[in-house]
This record gives sequence, structure tokens and C-alpha cells, in this order.
Amino acid sequence: VQLQASGGGKVQTGGSLRLSCAASGSAFGDYALGWFRQAPEKEREFVATITWSDSRTYYADSVKGRFTISRDRTKKTVYLQMGSLKPEDTAVYYCAATRRRASGSYYYTIPNYSYWGQGTQVTVSS
Repeated sequence: VQLQASGGGKVQTGGSLRLSCAASGSAFGDYALGWFRQAPEKEREFVATITWSDSRTYYADSVKGRFTISRDRTKKTVYLQMGSLKPEDTAVYYCAATRRRASGSYYYTIPNYSYWGQGTQVTVSS
């Protein structure tokens, strides 16, 4: 599985951005694709994940109600629509993929993701 993230940029507080993650290299029916982020001097953290086959979604509490993850099967792309952005959302955002599991809690754990794309920088100014 290869992943290519794009769409980062600079935005003011309250603004919106949409990140894209183009996937290739495998059939994705058995996968979940997600987004993580890492701010300077902080650990990487889970943001959101979506299962490819049935679009089940999982979100970190910090982004619920503001971010929406979705996928386009035809384009093999996962999107992260980010709204009501805050300065604390500033980070490098990474997309990642893992095998689909029955337990939702599985998706919140970074080591469970085997495939990673390069990051894309999101900067939110106050």
C-alpha cells in the first residue's frame, strides 16, 4: 500500500482545509485508512479513521464535530475535511493504513498502522 497526502497549507483561526490521501497498490476492502498529526515537540496522535468497505468512522475527541473523514472508492482517496480550525490544530498531518478489525479501539493505536504516507503541513494562525 502506498499513500500520498496533500492539501495542507496556512489558514486563519476558524477557517477550513481539506486534506487528501491518494492510495494505491492493493485492494482496500480489508483496510481502514486514517489521519494522524504531530505538532512540534509533541507525540504523534490519532485524528480520524474510516473503514474502506463500509465507511465506519472514528474520531479523536479533540476533532469531533469539526473534522469529517470520508473516502471516494473510485478515486481511491480518503479526505479529511477540517473546519473551525484552531491554532492547536497546527501540525504535520499523516495518512496511514491498517487492516480492518472488528474492534473500534484498534484504530486509535498508532503501532497498529503498517503503512504511512509522507506528511503535509497544516498551519493555523490566530
